[in-house]
Amino acid sequence: MDAQNLHYFEKAPVAKAVAHFAVPMMLGTSMSVIYSILNAYFLGTLHNTAMLTALALTLPLFAAIMALGNLIGIGSGAFISRLLGEKRYEDVKHVSSFAFYSSLILGLILVAAGLPLIHSIVDGLGATPESFGFTKDYVTIMLIGSPFVVLFFTLENIVRSEGAAITSMVGMILSVVVNIILDALVIFVFHWGVIGVASATVVSNIAASIFFAFYMGKKSQFLTISPKWFKATKEILSNVFKIGVPVFIMSIFLGAMSLIFNHFLIAYGDQAVAAYGISSRLLQFPEFILMGLCEGVVPLIAFSFTANKLRMKHTISFTIKTIVGLAVAFGIVVYLISDHLIGLFTNDPQLIQMGSYILHVTFLSLFITGMTSLFTGIFQATAQGTAAFVMSVIQGLTLIPVLYIANQTNGFHGVVWSLVIADAVTFLVGAAMLYILRNKLQPDLEALAQ
Repeated sequence: MDAQNLHYFEKAPVAKAVAHFAVPMMLGTSMSVIYSILNAYFLGTLHNTAMLTALALTLPLFAAIMALGNLIGIGSGAFISRLLGEKRYEDVKHVSSFAFYSSLILGLILVAAGLPLIHSIVDGLGATPESFGFTKDYVTIMLIGSPFVVLFFTLENIVRSEGAAITSMVGMILSVVVNIILDALVIFVFHWGVIGVASATVVSNIAASIFFAFYMGKKSQFLTISPKWFKATKEILSNVFKIGVPVFIMSIFLGAMSLIFNHFLIAYGDQAVAAYGISSRLLQFPEFILMGLCEGVVPLIAFSFTANKLRMKHTISFTIKTIVGLAVAFGIVVYLISDHLIGLFTNDPQLIQMGSYILHVTFLSLFITGMTSLFTGIFQATAQGTAAFVMSVIQGLTLIPVLYIANQTNGFHGVVWSLVIADAVTFLVGAAMLYILRNKLQPDLEALAQ
């Protein structure tokens, strides 16, 4: 962490500090959504609904792989930012080395466990006879490359936790650019279809992981990938997993929710699954912008929590105002041009109609999901493990019964609206926990008066 990053942590005006940490993250996450959208777009040019269905069905698998990266990355990253606020610089090296090698080990375990179960995984994802082969191809490639995908998500968090937000953004954009170039080659030149799209995703994550590892090993003052700094003490394990496990559970729940949601949609045909796959990718763009904002300020909140709680309070207030403005702006745009957005991926009128409807409904909860991301980020940054755990499970626990009841009473429309209901419940629970913890998180007024 150089003097400039320290300035943004400690002294820069809150708006400027939030922009420094959040804008690169917002750009990086938006670019990652763009390449997710482009994956669907490139496959869509082949006019094969089964391929688009396979891409939608494999979202839970990608969520599970990402969950392993976040298990180590977010837990370690939040701990590193707090350690920097306490000026415990040597411990930062131990944590960063632990994060690097632990994520690789987890990825290798996933390969060893997943490949022998490939057929069961594809069946569990809900593949139809038409999409089974395409789904199996995608799953196989993603499992083989999973150590590097896990490593990518880990290192992105670690680099950002040091305050190197621009470096984090460059790594994410590098991944996106490589992916887009390879997507074009494998679809239009080599004609590899789903296998090509999955391979492009893996190779792009390898490229970004190498970039992040080079930064940590050669450029960073405090982070390291050297095995000599590897240490798995009780303090490291406790602080990493106290936050990492809830994040992991949340990611798994999101994957499970997507899986369950797909199973309900399959009853309404492949077109319903494909329409949800397209609309969910479009929704990801504003969602990931807001998520990038909320994740971007986590290091600033974590640092301020140990160094200056009043600054932390001002940071949270400014972030809430920004979420409101972005949610309103994105909502207006989507409601005006939703049909045209879905039409970029397909020329099927029924698919466009279904996708536009799903987009309209799910966009109603954009502000709610933004605030939920902020609540989760606050709990992660301030080491509130129990609150982070509750946030990780409440949406899934809510969605499952709501989905069942809504499907029984309102069919396809009920399935779509169940997402909004689950998001609203999660928001209310998060707001209640933040209110309960307010005394623990607010500034020490007596200390400020001295």
